[in-house]
Amino acid sequence: AAIADHKGVLEVFSVKKGDAQPVFKTSPGPKINRLELGGPVGGVRERIFVTSGPEVKGYTKKGKNFLTFDTNMSENLLSMYVEGSDLFCCGQFMYNHYRDCKDTNYFLSGDQVNDVICLPTQTVKSITPILACQDRVLRVLTESELLYEVEVPGPPVTLCLFASNGGDDGTEVLFGTSDGRVGLVQIGRDCPSHLWELTNEKRNGGVLCLDNYDITADGVLDLIVGRDDGLVEVYSYDDSDEPIHRHTHTCSESITSVQGGILGTAGYDEIVCSTYAGWVLGLTTEQQTKALGPTEVITSPVAVQKITGLKTDLEQLQQKVMSEREKYQQTAQSTTAISAVPSFHINDKFVLNREDASYTLSLELQMPIDNVLLQSDVPIDLLDVEKNSAVVSYSACLPEEGNFLLATYRCQANTTRLELKIRSIEGQYGTIQAYVTPRVQPKTCKVMQYQIKPLSLHQRTHVFDEQRPHNSLKLTGQFSQGEMHSWVCFCLPELPEKTPPGDSVQFHFVSTFLDTQLECLYSKGTATFRSDNISTISILKDVLTKEATKKKVRLDITYDVNEDSIPYTLNLIHPKLEYQLLLAKKVQLIDALKELQVHENSTEFLSPEYRQILQDAEQLKVEYKRQPCHLERLYGMITDLFIDKFKFKGQNMKGRVPALLEVLDNYNLQTLVQFFEQSI
Repeated sequence: AAIADHKGVLEVFSVKKGDAQPVFKTSPGPKINRLELGGPVGGVRERIFVTSGPEVKGYTKKGKNFLTFDTNMSENLLSMYVEGSDLFCCGQFMYNHYRDCKDTNYFLSGDQVNDVICLPTQTVKSITPILACQDRVLRVLTESELLYEVEVPGPPVTLCLFASNGGDDGTEVLFGTSDGRVGLVQIGRDCPSHLWELTNEKRNGGVLCLDNYDITADGVLDLIVGRDDGLVEVYSYDDSDEPIHRHTHTCSESITSVQGGILGTAGYDEIVCSTYAGWVLGLTTEQQTKALGPTEVITSPVAVQKITGLKTDLEQLQQKVMSEREKYQQTAQSTTAISAVPSFHINDKFVLNREDASYTLSLELQMPIDNVLLQSDVPIDLLDVEKNSAVVSYSACLPEEGNFLLATYRCQANTTRLELKIRSIEGQYGTIQAYVTPRVQPKTCKVMQYQIKPLSLHQRTHVFDEQRPHNSLKLTGQFSQGEMHSWVCFCLPELPEKTPPGDSVQFHFVSTFLDTQLECLYSKGTATFRSDNISTISILKDVLTKEATKKKVRLDITYDVNEDSIPYTLNLIHPKLEYQLLLAKKVQLIDALKELQVHENSTEFLSPEYRQILQDAEQLKVEYKRQPCHLERLYGMITDLFIDKFKFKGQNMKGRVPALLEVLDNYNLQTLVQFFEQSI
């Protein structure tokens, strides 16, 4: 097995009698960003390639350095793929193709590149590289040109050939996304076709790595998935080639790589995993307990020897820790000692989930976390996370001083990863700060900042329904395309920092909360925004005007309000509001129904509807608790819609809000639409 780390060390090891035996190990150097195996086309991949900065190095499995190649790319190499004598390298935005170390093709991506792969040239004769890009697309290239784009349901993080060879015709590619989805797409010559997709209904972590290996020994390659919340999953395929979940193993750290193979014991398949903190572990099919007696477990001599070896290693480590601790205490008491702040890296992720319109904030360290203090200058809700074992306590805040939240998470011993769920309110923007303190001496803390944007619940998409009724906002003025791009980036998430090439830029978004849509089209001196939600247009108008004023840029603003968009948006809100009202009503009835059940000793006299509420009582309570303030949030959106509708007409309708809330308390869609139309 070959493994590379952030200290620049490449190590190859084998396992004999349960012990790892090093084959070779390189000296520390610059951080290694990627490790890939290569070899002749159609042959065994047994040559090891690693990237550090802009450089690629190649090693044989015995440790001989046969290649050192400086790509001269201006970006560090973050992803790489090797196919025969072809080398595909990607930085953050740049793609380069080298053949026999000669620059052959080049492409500049419109958004960040997360991974690269090439269809097998043994079956697909033309070289077809595929880039996994942050803007939810796979970009399929031919030479230095874009052949076409494949939209996928989330930002793709990793790519893998289906069945390790791309399937029968070599054109099938697996992808894993940062919001936890896995899918299979067929890369045709002219257009793609989506074959299947695994949704993330259980809201597991994002997918970091994929592999194909027959771990279930049924003669068909299985799919192995590694996630950033520590889950390792195995899927096999049914008769219609759809994936079926078979096994799950949970680790306490994010899984950075998974590979199936035989490593520890001949004849027994394993899944070898590496974790963010630097652990390498094997999940084996070998039965670990040989025989079970009436009072004791009889283990093999190999296992006994392994346990003895581990105990010896543990004792040596404890002795080393004691020695270092004593040395530190002596140094700390010295009058000339200088306290050095220990440095540590935080592996963090702040991702919007489409399923529940919330943000997941995950913080992971290579050492145990002591506590995390969360502070926000913008109103947010913290949602419950089942996997979170930390104890949370809230401190009193003064919103008038710009402090809306102060929460402390105290972690249990050996917790290296903490996951939080946050829901924001569109139109209110600011910064969340996380103060992360690990269990190290001397005590030190690192501050991480995360921006809550004005339209924080919007997500990039590549489809736009022209049939909907749209409101439009047009801005003209003395601004450059780059300035407008920076203002739009300030308003909306999931946009590249660099201004995309071209004379004009177009982006499409969808609201994860309401399913309304937004189109942004801008170039030098002019920008147009269209949305079926007038509140989205109102937020954009206020924020963009404010940003332009800061830069002393004068804007000419024209807008067109489509009256049909109001009932259309209310119809989109209707099913969500009706469901939440019904859920709240059911939860209110639970205690009364349980009391009746106790007194009457039977539920036969109750209607089927009430009996169903009693039957689902716990599930209803969990769902209601999981979505606090959901109803208030929907009321707030309808109120904003009402105020914004008349704001564009130059009327202040805040005085009519109490009457609107009365209508909502006795909710009926038709009555609500009439109230919007009749208010003057």
